[in-house]
Amino acid sequence: MEEQKPIEKIKIPNIKNIIVVASGKGGVGKSTVAAGLATSLAMEGYSTGLLDADIYGPSIPVLFNLHDIKPPVITKEGKDVIVPFNRYGISLMSIGFFVDPGKAVLWRGPMASGALKQLLTETYWGELDYLIIDTPPGTGDIHITLLQSYETQGVIIVTTPQDLALSDVRKAVNMYHNNQIGTPILGVIENMAWFTPSRHQEEKYYIFGKGGGERLAIEFGVPLLGQIPVNENMCQICDAGKLNEMFNDPSVKRSFEKVTESVVSKLITSE
Repeated sequence: MEEQKPIEKIKIPNIKNIIVVASGKGGVGKSTVAAGLATSLAMEGYSTGLLDADIYGPSIPVLFNLHDIKPPVITKEGKDVIVPFNRYGISLMSIGFFVDPGKAVLWRGPMASGALKQLLTETYWGELDYLIIDTPPGTGDIHITLLQSYETQGVIIVTTPQDLALSDVRKAVNMYHNNQIGTPILGVIENMAWFTPSRHQEEKYYIFGKGGGERLAIEFGVPLLGQIPVNENMCQICDAGKLNEMFNDPSVKRSFEKVTESVVSKLITSE
């Protein structure tokens, strides 16, 4: 039997930590969690970037109110590079800045993977402590290209509590455990863990089920990094591109602070 060659990955210069945010299931709020984590890291004083690698359904232009504008291109060291937008201290890049938001992106896998490589390597990120990469739902070409080609510090899995979400998320976890991927799972974030009215912080309503993220973490032997609640203002805040206002809710702010502390601590320990 032919011996498998070790995976050789490219390290992106000047980026200390690359964290992939993923889920095998759409609709779990993965992009909101990725954006929230990036915002929380920036609020803690870390130089942070956020790459929207969801080629077919980019969310960053909406979440950060960056509609119908394209980032500038400059020449750096004889090479044309894209300058990311900056919001709330986060360097932002998305395929959504370059495509018509009203039209479907009809790209096969190789073209989508090529676009990802361009966004990752031809963006002028500068010096970053953390680059958060928001990936598409599922376990397709984008994930395989990213994880087999580039050096990342780990993957965060996002799920909601209900069993319907967990069944698909398990497939993503199994993919990251594959030896040919070679990327550690940092842990699980349970999004929409409960509903807490913004004016009644002591109340919790488990409208999507209870404890699914914890069960998933125990099943695969990985940490539960945190549970993110939802309130009645979240939808409007995200649609209006005012993501920073999400942190006006104390329970949401505390939850993201806990996730940030867990992620930073885990990466420092693994160095």
